Amino acid sequence: MSKMEDRLDSLVERYNEINELMMSSSVVSDRKQMAKLGREQNELTPIVETYAEYKQAKEEFEEAKTLQKEDDKELRELANAEIERLEPAIKEYLDRLELLLVPKDPNDSHNAFMEIRGAAGGDEANIFAGDLFRMYAKYAESKGWKVEVTDSEDSEAGGFSLITFKVTGQNAYGTLKFESGSHRVQRVPKTESQGRIQTSTATVLCYPELDEEDFDIDMNDLEIETMRASGAGGQHVNKTDSAVRIVHKPTGIVVKCQDGRSQHENRATALATIAARVKEEHQRELDEKAGAERRTKIGTGDRAEKIRTYNYPQNRVTDHRIGYSVNQLDRIIDGRLEDLMNALQLADQQAKLAGEQL
Repeated sequence: MSKMEDRLDSLVERYNEINELMMSSSVVSDRKQMAKLGREQNELTPIVETYAEYKQAKEEFEEAKTLQKEDDKELRELANAEIERLEPAIKEYLDRLELLLVPKDPNDSHNAFMEIRGAAGGDEANIFAGDLFRMYAKYAESKGWKVEVTDSEDSEAGGFSLITFKVTGQNAYGTLKFESGSHRVQRVPKTESQGRIQTSTATVLCYPELDEEDFDIDMNDLEIETMRASGAGGQHVNKTDSAVRIVHKPTGIVVKCQDGRSQHENRATALATIAARVKEEHQRELDEKAGAERRTKIGTGDRAEKIRTYNYPQNRVTDHRIGYSVNQLDRIIDGRLEDLMNALQLADQQAKLAGEQL
């Protein structure tokens, strides 16, 4: 236990150091440095707070053990009751600290880019893609996060054949990264007159926004073109070449941004997006060559991997990776994802912990 406490003490020391740094004038005037320290502070806060509670409980436990030796019967009974209360509490704190100390993905604290595509099922798949976008947008709103659509291709029947957007907020990527994969819906489509249940799919891809200093993409590998924005978007649509399309020639990855207010804004967003996508693709290739499971044991993050089923007739959502099933589809599709996200993060932590103990 002393080894664990030594590590916790060093993290508390770092936390206090960050607090002092964030009050210094040189850091306050440096927006990037403040943001970087702020993310580190947010990561350390639950560890520091839980460790403080653990130390307080341990101190009270030692005091109660001392009281057990008193001659006064009432004091001994009081001490026994305290020990009975504190023993499981201390164990719970230790379990929580063990999970909190599991190494984290350094990108967890970053903002997230998300891309949703209608896949198998034609119009119904595109309608479902729209449902998923609204689900994530409502969840983001409940967390106080900001959602910015960067590109969308509307479907005539409703929904989107493609929609890409950025989610800005504390730990956005760390929360949403497990959403990558194939989402399956089972329901009677709006386009189906016979009332038969149809299975359709939409794919989700989530990847982290990079820090500006991590933009190591070779500009010579990019083909950048401007065009007129299409679809709903205000007075500038079809009047100015405000939309920006970038192709990364070595990988064939294409990014288009048209929802910004200017070509300059769309270009900046497109460059940030393509850099993040190329890095994501590079990491996927490295993991494949190493024969390693991508990110965690929860899943590979591959679009083809079926991760979740939304069964409307039974009002049920099932996450196939962790065996999570709940008859609350109406709540989940309305953006109330907190319990599901917590279950995924806990499973991820436990999988990492089990891997470390092998």
